[in-house]
Amino acid sequence: MLSDTSAPVIKATLPVVGEHIEEIAKRFYEHMFEARPDLLDGLFNRGNQADGRQQQALAGSIASFAGLLVDKPDQLPDHLLSRIAHKHVSLGLSADQYQVVHDHLMWSIVDVLGDAVTPEVAAAWDEVYWLMANMLINKERGLYNAVHLSPETIWRTWRVARRIQETDDVVTFIVERTDERDVKPSLPGQYVTIKMPMHDGVHQPRQYSLTRADDGHHRQFAVKRVHGLPTPDGEMSNLLHNEVQEGDEVVLSAPFGDVVLEYTDRPVVLASAGIGITPMAGMLSHLVKSGSRRQVMLLHADDTAESFPLRAQVTEDLAQLPDSSLCTWFLEPAVPGTGGTGGTGGTGGAGGAPEFEGFMDVNAVDLPDDAEYYLCGPLPFLKSVRSALVAKGVPAKDIQYEVFGPDLWLADFQ
Repeated sequence: MLSDTSAPVIKATLPVVGEHIEEIAKRFYEHMFEARPDLLDGLFNRGNQADGRQQQALAGSIASFAGLLVDKPDQLPDHLLSRIAHKHVSLGLSADQYQVVHDHLMWSIVDVLGDAVTPEVAAAWDEVYWLMANMLINKERGLYNAVHLSPETIWRTWRVARRIQETDDVVTFIVERTDERDVKPSLPGQYVTIKMPMHDGVHQPRQYSLTRADDGHHRQFAVKRVHGLPTPDGEMSNLLHNEVQEGDEVVLSAPFGDVVLEYTDRPVVLASAGIGITPMAGMLSHLVKSGSRRQVMLLHADDTAESFPLRAQVTEDLAQLPDSSLCTWFLEPAVPGTGGTGGTGGTGGAGGAPEFEGFMDVNAVDLPDDAEYYLCGPLPFLKSVRSALVAKGVPAKDIQYEVFGPDLWLADFQ
């Protein structure tokens, strides 16, 4: 909670700071990387910097946090902080790096707003920063302690045991441990960070969802190649697709991620689009491994049946669950007689699964009562499906979503 001294200052200055927050974030990153270029080697992903997503995410999280302190001072933004904390620990962020961020962020606020930043204004925003930073530091300490690791020891070397070409653009990597240390177990829906040296020698991190439940010796994740985007966005996926082969070694973090399948008896609906199937595949695998008898519905949208990643795996897992179903939407349905899986909207796909044409429409299927929902896919997909579910009366608390990369939506905090 903000102090009585700072609260009115933040309330008065939030509109002007909010108006300029994206420029403040932009200047912050420029200034910090100019002074500390080493932070771009292994900690910050330059692809997210190049397209502006990281700047937008920082701006959105700071503005949301400050707004909540003013408008709802008795409520802690746990969802916001949890999402950020999990991402931070997956990168090995340490508590002392918050001072570095503070110094450059406060510089950027003064740089953008100039004389409007009086000593009182600076002190109030300094308090906002350290309230958020200390909450994150405490959450991150708890996450490290929970897996008995530290920022230095979350990393582990694995060997690529298998490469599976799932589709033209998606490859599954199955990696095996290279030593006898215990493997830290993952929860259904979590991701790992892979850290690889790029061609210029700079290490870059990228998170990938785990697509199968642990067996104690292996980890599995799928990578979609990013096409047509300027370097550095897509450099990790192209490096993995083009150069990482069976027998090569890769460095992965321990598993983290706050969008985790709850262990309840309620029905569960998994809705994904494109490569957003990956955390859903992990959840299904965990359900099978645990012998779950829950009602499970998988809804998936893709360009074509052939571009549906991990289709064989998820259909096999669904077949092992006693009360499960699959519904698909394809922008380009197969032409009848060509060996495809279906035709126009509502026709039967492979195995009799309902197959529709176009974008996902949750109103086209009978959803189970009192279900929990998990969503993953591009931002327009997430917005459309979540809005449709809320319109149908699904409580917002029962809808969790995963965003690949910085969360520019922050739907849970609006």
